[in-house]
Amino acid sequence: MSEDYLSGDAGHVTHPWRRAKRAAGQLAFAAIDRAALVGRRADALASATPARRVLVIGVYRPASLLPAALPRLGSERHQVRLAFGSTEAADPALAGETVAEGLAGGKFENLNRVLAAAAPTDCDWLLVIDDDLRLPQRFLDRFVAVCERFELDLAQPAQSQRSHSAWRVTRRRPASLVRQTRFVEIGPLTAFGRRAAAELLPFPELRFGWGLDLHWAALAAERGWRLGVVDATPVRHESATVGSAYRTEDARAEAASFLADRPHLPAERAGDVVATHRRTAR
Repeated sequence: MSEDYLSGDAGHVTHPWRRAKRAAGQLAFAAIDRAALVGRRADALASATPARRVLVIGVYRPASLLPAALPRLGSERHQVRLAFGSTEAADPALAGETVAEGLAGGKFENLNRVLAAAAPTDCDWLLVIDDDLRLPQRFLDRFVAVCERFELDLAQPAQSQRSHSAWRVTRRRPASLVRQTRFVEIGPLTAFGRRAAAELLPFPELRFGWGLDLHWAALAAERGWRLGVVDATPVRHESATVGSAYRTEDARAEAASFLADRPHLPAERAGDVVATHRRTAR
């Protein structure tokens, strides 16, 4: 099969000039968002959103950024449960939330071990977070509120301009609450509503997961799920470049095998934006 599961964009922001340009862009976008009252609109949605049950899972390595993310995963409205796995012994800062240690598999193999240990029962939202992500203030309440208001089944927060992002559609757009899309990627943070979680969990036993999000997109189109990228809650994925922890050749081989007999959205369609919502009404 042709490699129609590749984004065609490494998305690395490492060159000094590119970093400076993107940093200036972030400042400009923040100013535009303030003028467009994006934060206020997200807060208004958050204050009106009914209490939900949210499970947050992830796998972390030594010296991860996950402990710093904990306050941003708290909520004033929702019942939030945190369940993490560690590739080594539990980090003391995360000991109370660590349900599995010594994980040695790939990303989705490890996430399945965490899911099994967490024993999720009746949650409205499952959030899967990577361990190298920085979250904005009031993240969880704003993010869940936007997902609820626009009836998303599968969602992710937009990434900052300086983030290392593989797919252009995931990069933050100014003056936008959320964009309805045809694609949501496998990280660095992915949210599953009830309908999507019921069909997509547990995850396939994959080490890398390339192409899995394009398969999700095809299933979403078949089932009428709503997908979206939430611009109101931009996250920072700026510490490690995409695919830096493994051989891309191995990830590509796994993707080709996984997608060989499964439907998937062609990569060229992943950037499609169905609608951009700048106000709370849709």
